[in-house]
Amino acid sequence: MVLSRRTSWFLLAFGVWSWFVWITFVKNLWKDSSGLAFDDAGDPTGYFWVHLLLAITSFLLGTAIGLLGLRGLRAARRT
Repeated sequence: MVLSRRTSWFLLAFGVWSWFVWITFVKNLWKDSSGLAFDDAGDPTGYFWVHLLLAITSFLLGTAIGLLGLRGLRAARRT
């Protein structure tokens, strides 16, 4: 399969954007003081674990998509 440069740039940008958004989210989740992410004793709640799992999944998918875009750009440069 051959990706166009435009598609490759889009995939790479999506991967970078995904990392930016989810790193920001995890930072905010970690320092949450509203009581959603941590209970009164300071222990993580179900909300914390579910959203951390979502963030990890998004990191992995963002990395995979970004790498596809990067590989597409490298292949387009060779031709």
